[in-house]
This record gives sequence, C-alpha cells and structure tokens, in this order.
Amino acid sequence: MTQQVRRETRSEGVTAMGGYNLFLATKMPPEHRIYDPDLESLESSTTPFLTSFEVLDVYSGPPMGVFKFRHWGYMEGPFKGHPPHGHLVEFFGVRVFHVDQDTKVEKAEFFYERGNFLASFLSAPSTSASAASASGCPVMRGD
Repeated sequence: MTQQVRRETRSEGVTAMGGYNLFLATKMPPEHRIYDPDLESLESSTTPFLTSFEVLDVYSGPPMGVFKFRHWGYMEGPFKGHPPHGHLVEFFGVRVFHVDQDTKVEKAEFFYERGNFLASFLSAPSTSASAASASGCPVMRGD
C-alpha cells in the first residue's frame, strides 16, 4: 500500500503500526505536527478516529479500481488537549487499487489532504455570521 508520503507498506506493516498512523504520517517537522504518528501506538491511534468511511463515486473497476471516498465523524471526545466540539470532521480522498486475476489486491494507493481534517479537531467551525462579522471584507460583513 502506498500513500501520499510515498511510504510503501505491506498489509502486515499496516496492521502492526495502525492504519491511522500510516495515513496521518507526514514529513513535517515534529514540532509543527498536530498529530505525530511517530509517538502513537496502535491502540492510541484508533481512539480519536472512530469515524465512518463511505465510497462516494466509483470511477473504474478491476483490474485497476478507482473510487472517491469520504471519511467522517463527529468530534465527541477530546483530542490532544482540545475539548470536544461536537461538529463534523471529515476528509475526502481517492483510492486506486490493482488486483490480480483472482481479484486479490496487489497494490493500493491513497490520495487525500490530511491537514484540514486534523485542523478541524482543534476548534469548532465558525458560524457564517461570526465569520462574516470578523471579516475585513465589506461584502462579507453586509456593508
């Protein structure tokens, strides 16, 4: 399996390290990470991300399958010292997989943006009224 950081991992490695630790890996310096998979165990990595996964669109079928997905949930517990806000947290991505003649997955690739997903755990999304009043734009403020 390959993901955006370009770390190729066999399924046994994903099971050992935890899928979230693999999917949220980054080359960003540790002091700038919202979530640091290098410091998380398999157990600690699954607790904050009890979310749903759904396939939104299927673009092609075997032997190379491509689909768009959404991974989402509501922040109902604390995250790295930040209190729960109860709002939706989600990210979208694309998965490309290759199967052999027995339809066994030989290779899987994931493409997604993890930053906005992690940032959504840090504070509740602003309402449009408060965002508009805080804006310096006269159109957004309704001037």
